[in-house]
Amino acid sequence: MINRILTLIYKEILAVWRDKKSRFVLIVPPILQLLIFAYAATLDVKDVPIAVLNRDGGGESFELIQRFHGSHVFRKILYLEKISDIKPIIDNKEAIMVIHFDSQFSKNIKAELPVSLQLILDGRKSNTAQIVQGYASQIIQQFNQDILIKRNIPFANQGTEIISRNWYNPNLLYYWFNVPNLSGILTMLIGLTITGLSIARERELGTFDQLLVSPLQPIEILIGKTVPALVIGLLEGTIVITTAIFYFQIPFTGSLLLLYLSMFVFISSIIGIGLFISSLSMTQQQAILGSFVFMTPAVLLSGFATPIENMPYWLQEVTLFNPLRYYLVIAKGIFLKAMPTSIILENIWPMALIAVFTLTGASLLFRKKLS
Repeated sequence: MINRILTLIYKEILAVWRDKKSRFVLIVPPILQLLIFAYAATLDVKDVPIAVLNRDGGGESFELIQRFHGSHVFRKILYLEKISDIKPIIDNKEAIMVIHFDSQFSKNIKAELPVSLQLILDGRKSNTAQIVQGYASQIIQQFNQDILIKRNIPFANQGTEIISRNWYNPNLLYYWFNVPNLSGILTMLIGLTITGLSIARERELGTFDQLLVSPLQPIEILIGKTVPALVIGLLEGTIVITTAIFYFQIPFTGSLLLLYLSMFVFISSIIGIGLFISSLSMTQQQAILGSFVFMTPAVLLSGFATPIENMPYWLQEVTLFNPLRYYLVIAKGIFLKAMPTSIILENIWPMALIAVFTLTGASLLFRKKLS
């Protein structure tokens, strides 16, 4: 039995490797996707064009504007002459934010009177606008504190001083969050592709009937289809992890053994889903379509794009059946904060349970198709 399974495993790996298209799909796209996602799929805001309408002309407003010039966030600052210039510059997307100083800005600061400053943002880019507003608020808050210190106002009268400290990602580099997540997403993509195409490819090539008349039992065929996908998935995960550590310089603070254990369980659960899709598919096109039908909601419900806590309660319950949700928690935790073993195991056992159900379901469906 072992010899038959090993022969089938060898045959599967050889079939994938000898096919130029399969070889290309396994090597080139994951690396390109890793680089593209790491650099393009980011919430970092840099080199943002803004505009200033300064109806004040005083020293205080000039000083605050210079602070915006000195920030790395704002690439280009346009100067407006009148209020009617605000609408076209926002409408034409020439600036995402307009800073409007009224004519009494500097005068009110010198007189120690309440001061107002208007920020007009392009709400069409809601996420970017919120981040830009946050950067602008930090600059304005620091400006206010410096004004108070310059006038020797006691610290108690300055209000609450905010001192920020970012744990696990001090410089808020988005790819520190993004790339560990990609170790799960790209591995899932490869696992679904390999297993989704395996049985469908056999049907298209006419070799599936040869398997049926061979001495191989259904469980042996299933194992022979599972192990190559598991090995290839682990190799793809290794490429992503190596790139994350040595190319992107992301700190790896946890246990490599626990990360690979988590990846093994995660890929096993994905392989069960891929085999299930492959058993239902008559062609490779159907298998690819079925894989992407599963993958798109799996990524959306994993917490990668939006926090699970922000989703409706009923949708949060659905995410409990998504193995990617648990793996992303483990990957980020092991990379950035040396996640304790107990918490890792709390996220491994749901993936193991999903793997048992998906592999069992795929096995039963496979037996049914054979009969």
